[in-house]
Amino acid sequence: MLSAAPAPTPLPISNSPSSVAPAAPASAALVATPAFRLFLSRLTDSARRSLNNCRPWSELADRSAFSRPESLGDAASRLRNNLAYFRVNYVAVVAAVLAISLITNPFSLLVLLALLAGWCLLYLFRPSDPPLVILGRTFSDRETLGFLVLATIFVVFLTSVGSLLISALVAGAAIIGAHGAFRVPEDLFLDEQEAGAASGLLSFLSGAASTGPVALAAARV
Repeated sequence: MLSAAPAPTPLPISNSPSSVAPAAPASAALVATPAFRLFLSRLTDSARRSLNNCRPWSELADRSAFSRPESLGDAASRLRNNLAYFRVNYVAVVAAVLAISLITNPFSLLVLLALLAGWCLLYLFRPSDPPLVILGRTFSDRETLGFLVLATIFVVFLTSVGSLLISALVAGAAIIGAHGAFRVPEDLFLDEQEAGAASGLLSFLSGAASTGPVALAAARV
């Protein structure tokens, strides 16, 4: 009598996380890039130094120190000295004017945030591997950069966002110019070394301009 053939042994199925790797969200992939971490580190350090160099706001708004300049040259001299002394405060004033303008125009704020997110996620801090694929089509870095540049030109120059930004910057510059021309700087003491050295956000911008492309190139290799 023939015996029944043994049943085949079932293969084990592993449900460990290593077998199926879930796709990482775009935000997590962005934070993991070295260029983004370097950018955040520089931005944090520069903001901290800027806050340390910020002058007391009571000096900025001291009503007893305001007087009419005697001439155009006197106004230019006052503005130059006040810019050197209150540079961080003036940057904060311009940023406040921009923030108020954007908050009062939610559409422009959303458009700018979307544009900034597109630059960060699609080009600036996106690793080159894997390539960018949208709707089944693979886009090279040059094509992505061209699309983002065209989108930026369209948003800034062909919509109300550009006029809003220009108006806010002009208003901030007018406030700074009026304050610097009418604020008497005789009671302000500024070291020559401090006046000539770039600090805060200014040093961040200069440092980012020199090391930013290197970091981005290293991240794409």
